[in-house]
Amino acid sequence: MFYLSKIEHTIPLPPHLLSRPLVGAIKEQLEKLFLDKVIANLGLCISIYDIQSIEGGFVYPGHGCPTYKVIFRSVMFRPFVGEILTGKIEESGANGLRLSLGFFNDIYVPVHLLQHPCQLGPDDIWTWTYDSSELPLDLEEKIRFRIKSIKYPPLPIEQDADAKPFAPMEITAEICADGLGLVSWWEE
Repeated sequence: MFYLSKIEHTIPLPPHLLSRPLVGAIKEQLEKLFLDKVIANLGLCISIYDIQSIEGGFVYPGHGCPTYKVIFRSVMFRPFVGEILTGKIEESGANGLRLSLGFFNDIYVPVHLLQHPCQLGPDDIWTWTYDSSELPLDLEEKIRFRIKSIKYPPLPIEQDADAKPFAPMEITAEICADGLGLVSWWEE
């Protein structure tokens, strides 16, 4: 779920940071650029782990600041396909469920990957019927799910005013297997 990724980046260092120690100033700039951002095929940047090398410091014509080539390692969030995680149900509707890990909210469980048989109630809450018992998938409940796929959609050129916010990393999950679903279903 979390791993280190080595990244090379060329970064200008603003003049107001030149009085600070170089490593600290560069780390601050890297955090502004990368923290809480999704990098395609790498995942969500959680933290700058360390800086492995800094080269340069050249001031290019027309620029008022030095530019450095930095190689650093970053802690990234990207679960692997088949990994089982526990989160909370954020939304429920006709398309399925949207789940959250607290720091990442673009996890979707489509209808065909819910427990079978499942019915959508009038309050938009899914209910699993198991041995004549009805088990609702209530909002804010802890849920265990398996990762089916991770995709990085391309940036939209235009977006409608009423469209949902763009998600740079979308995870599709399933809960249709033994041990998956609400944590409370499987506790004794």
